[in-house]
Amino acid sequence: MLEASLIWRMNYKPEEIRWEHVAAEAATGKLYRSSFLDKQGRSVLVMRPRCQNSKSTRAQIKYLVYCMENAIFHLPPEQEQMVWLIDFHGFSMSNISLKTTKETAHVLQDHYPERLGLAILYNPPKFFEPFWKVVKPFLEPKTTSKVKFIYSDDPTTKSYMESLFYIDKLESSFGGRNLAKFDVRTYAIRMKDDDAKRLASHNGESSTSSVSGQASTGSESNHANTDSEDSDGDKTQFPEINEEEMLAEAHKIATSDGGGTGGRIEH
Repeated sequence: MLEASLIWRMNYKPEEIRWEHVAAEAATGKLYRSSFLDKQGRSVLVMRPRCQNSKSTRAQIKYLVYCMENAIFHLPPEQEQMVWLIDFHGFSMSNISLKTTKETAHVLQDHYPERLGLAILYNPPKFFEPFWKVVKPFLEPKTTSKVKFIYSDDPTTKSYMESLFYIDKLESSFGGRNLAKFDVRTYAIRMKDDDAKRLASHNGESSTSSVSGQASTGSESNHANTDSEDSDGDKTQFPEINEEEMLAEAHKIATSDGGGTGGRIEH
């Protein structure tokens, strides 16, 4: 897997993805690096599935990779993992994409192994359960053990979140006191500044040969073209899935009493 991942990095060149290549994907705040760290010093990525604004799996994965690289860049020297906060407010069946989910699992497990420290699924609706049952086999046991289902009306949630985050910095949508909302203009400034720092850091570690320079130029062209073919090397093989059955079960729950928003997901 290590060799395949190294080949992937050579071909995909994630370190050369820039804000202008992914700005359209980022516009709605569906995924971004928070301005705060958790109490262990881990970068925090916030995801809001309801804000999905793209049907292009390639474009979504490119933005995911960009966010991963950015989050890793901001990890302190003693820390190697990050936290994901996934806000399910407003989540609907239209936000479900097995294709994108499989590609996401492939990228995270094959090319960013051990980077996930914790994933908090905050207030997932009951109709998400069939989707989770389908997704779970994609994931390695050590990954699923890091996935936590958290509900705001659970008496233990407040103390759990306080044990992980500084409440004054944590966003209010996750039970914190920070009322700030995602603003893409402010975020763009942060990301462009980060891009410059990452590029300087990468150039300091890389060879300055003319061959390297030519490779970089070619990569910029590839990343600027969202629809270009991306070579991922060997992929994790996932089980066959009956997507129609999964969606039918989710729809049944969603149209039952309470609209599928009540109850807890068994995981």
